[in-house]
Amino acid sequence: MKTIKLFIIGLLFLAASSTQAQVSVNVNIGTPNVNVNIGTPPVWGPVGYDEVEYYYLPDIQIYYDIRLAQYIYFGNGKWIRSRNLPSHCRNYDLYNGYKVVLTDYHGRSPYTFFHNHKVKYYKGYKGKPQKCRGEYNARNKQDHDNDNRNYENRENNRENNREKHGKHEGKEKH
Repeated sequence: MKTIKLFIIGLLFLAASSTQAQVSVNVNIGTPNVNVNIGTPPVWGPVGYDEVEYYYLPDIQIYYDIRLAQYIYFGNGKWIRSRNLPSHCRNYDLYNGYKVVLTDYHGRSPYTFFHNHKVKYYKGYKGKPQKCRGEYNARNKQDHDNDNRNYENRENNRENNREKHGKHEGKEKH
């Protein structure tokens, strides 16, 4: 009987020590890396700025968050983050538009300095020449233009259908 008790106590100690080791290992595996991981800059971004977090696009007064791959723009009385440009900027050419690289800002709200950026980097502002990270793809531009035409055609068709429907209201079939 004494031998069985000692055996069970030994198993409990063994189980407890292995559980402790597992917890310790899990904690060490999850230790965060000290280096900051910046997102991959977009292909339309300027070459030579791999460590920055934001661009400011003065022609359309919009920021781009490289880490989160999001545009930041003012609309409906507040700053909005989106993966897509707002509809009023859908024809903006990101490859040929000038990008101000915000090398001196680190945080979550670059628009805190919007009034300064708007004055310093006015619409049409051009600094030193920039080269995009990726090749400008004429096919992508053509696809983008086709998407815009398709959108406009759908809107025109909807409007035409509304007009046709309105002309037939109140008329009976004979």
